[in-house]
Parts: sequence; structure tokens; C-alpha cells
Amino acid sequence: MTEPRAGRATGKVRAARLTDLAALGELSRLCQGDGAETRSLGLPVSGPPIGMFSLFRLPLGAFRPHDLLFVYEDQGRLAGLIRVEREPSRDEWTIVELDAVGASTAGDVRYRLVQQLLRDGSKRGAVRFHVACADTDGNVDLFMQAGFARFGDELILSRPASQALPAPMSDVEAAAACIRPAGQLDALALARLYATVTPAPVQRLESLRLADWERHGNQWRVPRSSLAPILRFADVEGFVMESPAGGTDGTQLDGFVQIGVAKEDQPHYLKVLARPGVDAAPLVRYGLGVISAQTQPGADHRHLHGVIAPVRTYEAPIDRRLEEAGFTAIASVTLLMKETLVRVAEPALVPAGVR
Repeated sequence: MTEPRAGRATGKVRAARLTDLAALGELSRLCQGDGAETRSLGLPVSGPPIGMFSLFRLPLGAFRPHDLLFVYEDQGRLAGLIRVEREPSRDEWTIVELDAVGASTAGDVRYRLVQQLLRDGSKRGAVRFHVACADTDGNVDLFMQAGFARFGDELILSRPASQALPAPMSDVEAAAACIRPAGQLDALALARLYATVTPAPVQRLESLRLADWERHGNQWRVPRSSLAPILRFADVEGFVMESPAGGTDGTQLDGFVQIGVAKEDQPHYLKVLARPGVDAAPLVRYGLGVISAQTQPGADHRHLHGVIAPVRTYEAPIDRRLEEAGFTAIASVTLLMKETLVRVAEPALVPAGVR
């Protein structure tokens, strides 16, 4: 029997209100405690030094105007919540938290929350829904029953704060490694790099556009990852590794590193892309050096939360380069997506046949 039918919940789903503030914080805390009677997305960010509660900054005070939160209310008490980050520029929604309590009804509560979200999204013109979750507690089955497609897995690696960060690369070392800051003029080269390292089916599903690569700063949401919501609390920078060969037009890139330096009680963020056959070690080293330069021990506590890096399975051996730099794999999560667009084949000429 599938999880949504394991129990029948009798409450109702509604939009969250400011009066739910305290109850939402308590519900999130309970669900992140991995209790036997709770269900969550199971992202590997629970417990010190990576706390999911602090990472996603519940409750309502940290929400952006385009975020949504629905709750499940049963007999005057909150038994579930679903939180969504919306990307207005792309009409895409990302589920960043889905919690429920109650051993017998948690599955049905979460299923009803997801269905409410999909109905609301269809009314608001959402094109795609994204979610990342651990393959436990019926998470993957729940989303696939709701029409989501499983398209990949992502390895999450963490570098503890107890390991000192390397000193920043000097300008001479960076130049020798062909590393420089990314700019808007690199959008086309970055899109080509992404197309080189990403399988065609994933490219079709994510459907990234050239304009997405042109955005910089805190508005950067590409390349996508299961930890994308962390970017809302970070200064985001990008650096590219130029190819010595230059390609046919002299703009070919061998690699890219995206760095999020945390401002809140959360880990720093590192995302690396590298062309097949290219050693990504200099990019990892450079990224850690940038974080080191922007986190000064004694000025605040930002340096105490370590660094976290997501790597998709098809991006290997970047995970090996990260491990060589002190990272350790802490979990694997599943990537799912639901697309509301209907794809229609374009008219095309076909060979004539004889009947």
C-alpha cells in the first residue's frame, strides 16, 4: 500500500498566517529531529554544524514576497507544512520543506499539501516544480504519485569548520591557472560548458536559457542544485577557468566555480562544473581561498559553519577532487521535477513511402 493511503487525515490545507509563527517554528523543529512520528524531505542538513532549521530560516520573518507557505490544520493544531521558493523570472517553483507529524496520517497530510501546491501553481502559471529529497520515508514514491519525474541524484559533501581553509590564491597563481571572475559576457560560454557536462535529457528538463546565465550576484540560480535555497542568504560570486585552447571562437571555458559566502548561521556553498578530462582541483582550491578571504576569524562566527558542496552523479570525478580538498560525502539526495507544459512535436518533412 502506498504512503498517501496509509492513513486518512481529516483536517484542511490553508495558507499560513502570521498567527501561525510559533507553531510553524515548533513543527519544523520536531520534523528536523527525525522522530519516528514525523516526516520531512530528509535533506542531509540536520544537526550541527549544518542545521536545517537555521539553513531555511523558518518561520515567516525571512520569507521573500514571492515565497509561499501552506499548512495543514487539524482540530486547531498544525500537523504539516509545505514551503516553496518561487523564481518569478522563470515561473518555476522549488519545494524546500515538506513536514508532517502523526505516524498514521503523515503520508496523507504531505500528499494533500503537495496537491494543494500543484493546484495553486497551475492557477498562477507555474511551468515547473522542483524538489530534492532523501529516498526514505516514502518521499520519492509520494512525489512520483503526484506526477513528478525522477531525473537524477546528487551527492552532498561537507568540509567541517575544524579544517582550516587554505590561503587565497595570489593573482599570479590565479592567472597561471587561467581563473578569473565571471561576467555577463561569459553567459554564452557558460551555457556551452553546462551543455558539455550535462546529459541531454537533463538539459531538456531544466531548460536553462542564456538569460539565466547572465544574472549575477544574489540573483544567480544556475547551475541548479538541491541546496539552491541557501543562495538567498549568501553573497554569490562566480569564477571561470579559461581554456588554453580557446575553442573555435576563443571563448571556451574549462570550468566554473560558484561560491556562496554565508551571512547567517549556515554553511558556505561551493558548486563546481568542469569540462570532461579537465582537472577541477584548481577551481576547488580557488573557491576555498575566496571563502577564506571573506571570512575573518574573530570578526564574527561565519567561519564556524564549514563548507557544503553538491555534486551530481554525472559530474564525477569532481567529487574526488573535493574529497582531496577535505570534503566528505554525507548523503545522497534524489532530484525530481514536474513540468506543466505540454510538449508538441514540430511539423517536419519525412521520407515518402510507397503503399
